[in-house]
Amino acid sequence: MKILIADNAGFCFGVKRAVKMAYDQVNNSDDSKTYSYGELIHNPQVVRDLEDKGIKTIEHIDELDENSKILIRTHGIPEKIYDELKKKKVEIIDMTCPFVKRVQKIVNGYYKKGYSIVIIGDRNHPEVIGVNGWCNNSAYVIQSTDDVNSLPFLDKACVVAQTTITQKMWEDILALLHLKVKELISYNTICDATNKRQSSAEKISKEVDMMIVIGGKNSSNTQKLKKICEKNCDKTVQVESADEIDLITLKDVKTVGITAGASTPDYLIQEVIDKITSGRKE
Repeated sequence: MKILIADNAGFCFGVKRAVKMAYDQVNNSDDSKTYSYGELIHNPQVVRDLEDKGIKTIEHIDELDENSKILIRTHGIPEKIYDELKKKKVEIIDMTCPFVKRVQKIVNGYYKKGYSIVIIGDRNHPEVIGVNGWCNNSAYVIQSTDDVNSLPFLDKACVVAQTTITQKMWEDILALLHLKVKELISYNTICDATNKRQSSAEKISKEVDMMIVIGGKNSSNTQKLKKICEKNCDKTVQVESADEIDLITLKDVKTVGITAGASTPDYLIQEVIDKITSGRKE
């Protein structure tokens, strides 16, 4: 069996940076308790390991102890939550991805100039919730071309993208927004690593008999990778770890492709490769 591994699979810059900072906290910790506001990244193995090492995930800031440390997740948080944290006697360690931070600044700037804000993305995703919080939760969140129809006509608006959506989703919705907004300022804020990861996955999914997408079930960018691969390879599966690999389904597969979401560490990718390789030898 031939194994093809997509370029740019696994940790992106923002996730790699946040995970390193989190483990640095573990290694250099003092007596103060350390918390993560929401899951640091969308990977259950990494989150579980950090919790085992003392970094507890919380969903509400009233769970914080005084004189503790709080890690801001890679997806970022709303401005109101950030301001409330500043008022508490806690040390804030901001691990917001720099690319997400840029989106927050764009939205905040244009909101203050009187522009309506449009975010193309998943309204339930923590990144979008966080970005919307930098314009007083006033943004129109568009998830599909159908959503544009219910959008009121706007005099002037600024549109940004959730950093992990597909380029096609951005282009399709943007084209329709021009019909709804008199003055539209657009910022394609899709992360460059996302574009490269999706393009590479699309390419190899056309060349294999089976495609394996590794990543957390709640990872938005992993789900999008799966959808992209499914268009070209009917036998596409998503797994969180090597334990979910069914070697029986690989029995008659001659070529398998592997890609992974932005929150998937290298060791999980290697474990999947090792399991496929060992199964091939049995």
